[in-house]
Order: sequence, then C-alpha cells, then structure tokens
Amino acid sequence: MRPAEAEGEVPYTRGGGRLPEETVPGRGLDGEAAHLQAGRSETRRISYARTFVRVLPALLLVIGGVYDYVTPRPYTAVPLFTAAPLVAAPLLSRRATILTGIASVAVVLGLHIRYGTVLRVDALTELVTVATVAVLAVLINVLVRRSHARLDSAWKIAEAAQRAVLPEPLGRIGGFDIAARYEAAQADAFIGGDLYAVQDSPHGVRLVVGDVRGKGMGAVGAVAVVIGAFREAAEQEATLQGVAERLERALTREAARRDGVEATEGFATAVLAELPPGDGVVRILNRGHPSPLLLCADGTVRPLPAREPALPLGMGDLGAGPARVEESRFPDGATLLLHTDGLSEARDAHGRFYDPAARLAGRTFRGPGELLRALAEEVRRHSGGGMTDDMALLAVRRPSPDVTGRTPSA
Repeated sequence: MRPAEAEGEVPYTRGGGRLPEETVPGRGLDGEAAHLQAGRSETRRISYARTFVRVLPALLLVIGGVYDYVTPRPYTAVPLFTAAPLVAAPLLSRRATILTGIASVAVVLGLHIRYGTVLRVDALTELVTVATVAVLAVLINVLVRRSHARLDSAWKIAEAAQRAVLPEPLGRIGGFDIAARYEAAQADAFIGGDLYAVQDSPHGVRLVVGDVRGKGMGAVGAVAVVIGAFREAAEQEATLQGVAERLERALTREAARRDGVEATEGFATAVLAELPPGDGVVRILNRGHPSPLLLCADGTVRPLPAREPALPLGMGDLGAGPARVEESRFPDGATLLLHTDGLSEARDAHGRFYDPAARLAGRTFRGPGELLRALAEEVRRHSGGGMTDDMALLAVRRPSPDVTGRTPSA
C-alpha cells in the first residue's frame, strides 16, 4: 500500500481514482482543443470590435455624406456629422478627434456648396452646430486623456504597492523551483486579502499562503503584518508551530489597533509548509485553509488534507491546543501547489465549483510558472471572467536529478 493510501488520501489519476477521465469537464485532447479554439475566437471578436470602433467616426461621415448627396435637400444627415467627433472623442487620440471634427465641418460645407445654399440661414446653422460639437469633442478628448493619465498613475502606484507587499519570489530558492501568482477578482485591481511568501531559513525553505478576513485597505494592512511577521519568524523559529504562534500574536496586535468588528473578528486562514534540505519530505501546518495539492511527476494528484483541522490564525484561543504539523513525502519531480479559496471556489454559470485536483490529474507541466499560468487561464474561463474572490497561487517543484545524480541548477 502506498503512503497516500495508508493515510486515507485518495489520489487523482488519469486512468481511475476519484474522478474518471471522461467525467472531467474540459479534459482530454478534445477539451483542450475546445478551450484553445474558444480563446482564439474571443481574441478575434475583441480584434474585430476594436477595428470597428476605430473606423466608426469615418463610417458615420461616409454614410452621412452619401445620404445627403442622394436625398432631396429637405433631408439632412447633420446628426451623423455631429455624432462622428463625439464618438471619436473618448475612443481616439486628440489628433484623430481634431481631424474628425474638421472632416465633419468640411463635408457639411462641401454639400452646401454643391447645393448652392452656403449663405442660407439653415445652412449656416448646420455649420455652426457641427463646428461647435467638434470643439466640444476636442475638449471631451482632453478631459478623457487627463483621466486616463490619472488612472495610469494610480495603476502604477497600485502595482508598486503590490510588489512591496507581495514581491514575486525568486525562481529558485534553496534548490527548489518556485512560482507565485496573484489574480484579483476585480479587473485592474492588484492586492487584497490573499497573501503568499517564501523564505529560505536554516531549517529549510518555508512558505505561507493565506487569506485575511475582510477587504480593502484594512485587509491589505493585515497582509503586510502577516508577511512581515512570517519572514522574521521563518528565520528565527525552530518549528512551524513556533512560526504560526508568531503570526497569531502579530494578528492579535494588529486587531487591537482596529475599531468595531475588525477588533474582535480579525483572523486569517493560512497553510504553512517547510521543505527541509535533502529530506524528500514536506511538513505542513494548516490553519483552516484549503488543502495543498501534491502533483507527482507521473500526473498523479494527491491532496494533502489536515487530519486534525485547526482554527484560523487569530482564533487560536478558541481551540483545544496547537495545530499539528503533518509530514508527507515530496519526491523528485513533484510540485507542491498551495492556493487560496479563490481557486477552489470559482463557480461556472451553473454554480459548479472548479476542482483543481480533478482538473490537474494526468497532466504534467514544464515548471511551476507554466502550471500557474494554466490554472489562472482555466479559472477565468470556468468562471466566465467573473471571479468573485481573489486568488493567490504558490507552486514549488523539487527538481529531478539528472543521470549523474546531480540536481539541475537554475
């Protein structure tokens, strides 16, 4: 009996296991091809839409000019000539907006010259109307560009904040290949209550992935506190229990600074892992967090659930005792995947959860980065682009030694 089966864990395999191949949505060659085709179709639709938007002002001018040319004089296409610069204002550059406005006035003037009605009151009214709208369109374009500049500045500040609070780990730490990824549920958002960190220490490589209760800047502040405490504790504490206790105390101090509900209900789910050098094992301490997954080199996926569930960080006083550290084999070529519930609780249009263990069974990836990219894309497709929770992913692979018995270098 293999260790996983002895511990009561049921691995996911390609030929059998908990979920047969034919029941896993989007699996197999047909499923993968369908996903790729859907992605290409979406890309083409976006490209077509962008092209249409760019040519729309010119199209309005052409349609308006043709309409005015072929219809009797009482019929006019002035609404189309005024719409053209207004459409260009928020969508095109300032130069393109100015040229569209000039073109609108020129087309109207040319039509009245053709009819010999330039000096008539209605013709002058149309010319003044189109010229006024063209000027307003340029002003709108200027305001839109300034707003875009402010948003771009805020975007860069948010990106800098993310890199400061959640810096991307090095690709190789302590002999392990590592990748991390943060996917915000809200488009163009960066950081929230999810967190990850990796720290090399005298006791091995230590990792944490967690989810702080709450949203907004309060959650971001708590994330910074947890990560700062983890980096210090990972270096100094001899055990994962000691690291968890330091995080608990840090969260308690942070909660004491807050008012209202945050002062009494501040907590964070977290899973901590330790990879001792050369032992081929992983030690895991789970504080109310989704279970990590072990992806073996042969495509087998093995969940690593806590046999004795523990309360989240910040709620330790309510438990019976300290959480238990559990040890599992971490063979060469295997990848340890830690994630927040934004991955496992992503729903599709029918309310079905994304099951990472089932979806990853039987698949292999060239490295942790490729694994995380595939997961992020699949979750976005599964949820239709409408994720309801942030998602933090951390993957660590133990490289396989080459034929000489040496572990490949980065």
